[in-house]
Amino acid sequence: MKPKRNSMCIKLVLVGLSLSSVMNQAVAQQDTVKYIGKTLSNVDYHHGQLTPAVGTHNIQVFRANREFPELAGGHNFTYNHQPFLAYWIDTYYLQFLSNPIGEHIAEGKTLLLTSKDGRNWSNPTDLFPTYLVPEGFTKPGRTDKAGKNLYAIMHQRMGFYHAKNDKLLTLAYYGVALDAKDDPNDGNGLGRVVREIHKDGSFGPIYFIHFNASFDEKGAKYPFYKKSKDKAFVQACDELLGTPLMMQQWVEESDRNDLLIPLQRPVKAFSFYHLNDGRVVGLWKHALTSMSKDNGKTWQYSPLRAPGFVNSNAKIWGQKTSDGRYATVYNPSEFRWPLAVSTSNDGLNYTDLLLVNGEITTMRYGGNYKSYGPQYVRGIVEGNGMVPDRNMWLTYSMNKEDIWTAVVPVPIKSTVDEAVNDDFAKNAGQAYNNWNIYSPLWATAKVEGTALVLRDKDPFDYAKADRVIQSAQKGTIEFTVTPQQNDHGSLQIELVNDSGLAAARIIMDKDGIIKNKAGYRNASLTKYEMGKMYHFALTFDVSTRSYQVAINGEDKGTKLFFQPVSNVSKVSFRTGDVRRFPNADTETDQDFDVENAGASIKEAIYQITSLKAEKVK
Repeated sequence: MKPKRNSMCIKLVLVGLSLSSVMNQAVAQQDTVKYIGKTLSNVDYHHGQLTPAVGTHNIQVFRANREFPELAGGHNFTYNHQPFLAYWIDTYYLQFLSNPIGEHIAEGKTLLLTSKDGRNWSNPTDLFPTYLVPEGFTKPGRTDKAGKNLYAIMHQRMGFYHAKNDKLLTLAYYGVALDAKDDPNDGNGLGRVVREIHKDGSFGPIYFIHFNASFDEKGAKYPFYKKSKDKAFVQACDELLGTPLMMQQWVEESDRNDLLIPLQRPVKAFSFYHLNDGRVVGLWKHALTSMSKDNGKTWQYSPLRAPGFVNSNAKIWGQKTSDGRYATVYNPSEFRWPLAVSTSNDGLNYTDLLLVNGEITTMRYGGNYKSYGPQYVRGIVEGNGMVPDRNMWLTYSMNKEDIWTAVVPVPIKSTVDEAVNDDFAKNAGQAYNNWNIYSPLWATAKVEGTALVLRDKDPFDYAKADRVIQSAQKGTIEFTVTPQQNDHGSLQIELVNDSGLAAARIIMDKDGIIKNKAGYRNASLTKYEMGKMYHFALTFDVSTRSYQVAINGEDKGTKLFFQPVSNVSKVSFRTGDVRRFPNADTETDQDFDVENAGASIKEAIYQITSLKAEKVK
């Protein structure tokens, strides 16, 4: 009998292997999004050692401040996260959710910012205020109940909907977390609310557009949308409820058997875009993906991990860009840094990985589930507006604390093929658009008059302006800087390679001396004065690991690189020291606030008026 049993086992194993092979082959043949590029991110660097997308501007639009809320538009909540973006009638709209300290800890509300140019933003407005959970509210399988003072938690995966009748709706979701570890997106919350943004910027009344079965709608603070006397508003809501791709964004917060949701698998943070043939690509956290032939009514296969993509539990965004190509934006690591973009000609095969933001500011305020890094990125959902510059506009949170936007020029490119000659006195706007900008509210990098001006009064962040140049082994670089002080502040100017590694550093230091980094130490080049223009002329050669320096025509000799590189492709100006915290070994949760978290320091100002760079053969 034993031989028969062994034979049967062998047959079963072979059958199992055959079925497994067929299944694996089916998955392999599936028409799906995939990353076929060779570039991977190095988590030991905040920038991941990625080449930047040329001309990307990262602009902080909201900076949390608990101690001095008047410096944050009167808002003192320090957990700010999950932003969404829309463009309508010459105005950018950005909403985000907010809690006092940490994630899932009440009370929660949703705020709105507006801007006419995407760079200068309003103070926050309470869009959906805090909501008191009915006393005694509980969830299936739990014995604890809401007390008298438990507030709802905002948790929405959808921010805006532009209806065909030109109504702009904005939405939010009131979830419930009975404790700090409970999930407000478990389908057992109160429901989703909606209101109209009018053309004059005012808001309509708040309505519930959808209730959870766990909530007794008779006790709702706001009426059901069908009660509205505005027929066009009701029509817009009905249209939204009848659009499967919009409903798919609701899957996490809705009842687990909600018939409105086409794909009820508990995958998170849905985004989508259309291919040229009309099919829809769906993307979820962990780079899960599927395809739909009927605009999201059904999906061809259960979401699977997109081959080649590296992405953990932060959001991934995908869209068709204005040049007819495609882009996905996400954190390409198991951490929430860096923020990167990958591009594709056909929306299926992604071939590169470029840097959008490789900075992590200090987390000033600790809190529950606050993750380091630029994260939870979202662009403008199809139908929610076409920006006038045709570029890719994004929004994200930093450390779940501050809110940022990014604009990535289209077409998206990684190299500059010609000599650079930027003169801000002649064409400041055009020159500025070619620079990569990192501009916090308290450390701005923007054009003022005839100069690119870096200002810094932020003790926890810095202004940064990078100019991508022709990649070269030999070259010349000239630039002019006028410091407005010489007794505080620091401007660090670096020659950088494709991987973000600096080879040389010149420092206008707070002691009034211009220095160069010489290995472990900084060596003195010359003194500098406030208000005086300084013209730097550098000639570099990577084969000799050296560069010559002249300042205002005076030769300062030949200096060695402090780090060998095979090319120089960027000049970087930064008003602070290199940051290496956090790293891959940093503890996950920060449970403390930094000292003087809400205070500023004396401002330092540097004016950059020109930059030239040329490759030497």
